[in-house]
Amino acid sequence: MASEQTRLQQSRQAETGELSPRVVLTTHGRFHSFDLARQLQHAGLLKAIYTPYPKFKLRDTHVDRRLIRSFPAVSALHRALAGQPVPAIVKSWLQYQSGTAIDRYVKLTRPECDILMALSGGGLASGRDLQARGGRYVCDRGSTHLRYQMRLLADEYDRVGIPFVPVLERTIEREEDEYAAADAVTVPSSFALRSFVESGVDPAKMHKIPYGVDLSHFSPVTPKDPDFRILFVGQLGVRKGIGYLIKAFRSASLRGAKLVLVGAQSTETRALLRDADLIDVEFTGVLNRREVALQMSRASALVLPSIEEGFGMVMGQALACGCPVIATENTGAPDLFTDGKEGFIVPIRDNDAIAEALTQLFEDRALLQSMSIAARQRVEHIAGWDDYGAQIIALFRTLLGEKIYEGGLAGG
Repeated sequence: MASEQTRLQQSRQAETGELSPRVVLTTHGRFHSFDLARQLQHAGLLKAIYTPYPKFKLRDTHVDRRLIRSFPAVSALHRALAGQPVPAIVKSWLQYQSGTAIDRYVKLTRPECDILMALSGGGLASGRDLQARGGRYVCDRGSTHLRYQMRLLADEYDRVGIPFVPVLERTIEREEDEYAAADAVTVPSSFALRSFVESGVDPAKMHKIPYGVDLSHFSPVTPKDPDFRILFVGQLGVRKGIGYLIKAFRSASLRGAKLVLVGAQSTETRALLRDADLIDVEFTGVLNRREVALQMSRASALVLPSIEEGFGMVMGQALACGCPVIATENTGAPDLFTDGKEGFIVPIRDNDAIAEALTQLFEDRALLQSMSIAARQRVEHIAGWDDYGAQIIALFRTLLGEKIYEGGLAGG
């Protein structure tokens, strides 16, 4: 129990926003977690980040190696089988075991902290343990509510005639337990937030904090191609709506235009792209960050026709390269740019709307140029990852301020 003098000092800190929370992060991969880790490290708040990746694969994260706690034991097999013809139920089981394993490891080994922020699927036991010791647990969900996501994707797979294997029911139940147990749940877009509220999660614990863009890596690095060049970046699968882009490109009258698909092909790719040989399409495979920036700089427009995702970070990256974006409303696009100014926002499953937007840009090069300029200007006002980090830290301080008034800060 803190002394009265200490309590008053802590209360003043809460009121002025001067609290310095000790933070531990847990992530299943890289995603946005290491961007946040850098922000917390710069602020002197990061105690550790737990990851299934081996440290040698994280050299480019610019996070102090001493703060990285690597636990690759279970997840290594899950990642190794990701692109292999292994039954989906096996992959789902490994996904569940991977999350459980890192959760237990964090519970047993985490340093003293006030806040644990864990990606959904890997923070229930460690989060509850910290709460029992007086700390705060934040569930970080990069996409929609998991059960909502499974329903939406099951419907889409049925529409395109491809068998769908959802994640295990116990995986969904564990995530729902995380949403219920967490002191706060963070999501990156209004679409993701709405999925939680519609699924019955208390709106008071929901916090929408959009991701940033690394302007040091994404900017116009080469002139635009003289020909009309349409770009897609991501996994070539059902969730990303790649089939609708193919249909849109085939139906639009874009003489001399080229479609460039950047990303990994999966077992379902061939079924979705069976007509791709009839159009001028280029498959690049997976590219590194520098090569992606080059493709975005060359492109006339990026199209992200996703059926579901929390926040398509490729949209911000494309805008930073001066590339207008055509994206569905289920990508976080409405939180990032204005329809008709830096690009177009279209309904899901609407290849006609995508074709119409592409045709408009193809025929009106003045509009294309003005959108390209507006795209770059929009991202410059986002302030990269600094704003994301500042909002997350503000949330942490608010949570700790509430804890102070309840009777003390977290223990070890």
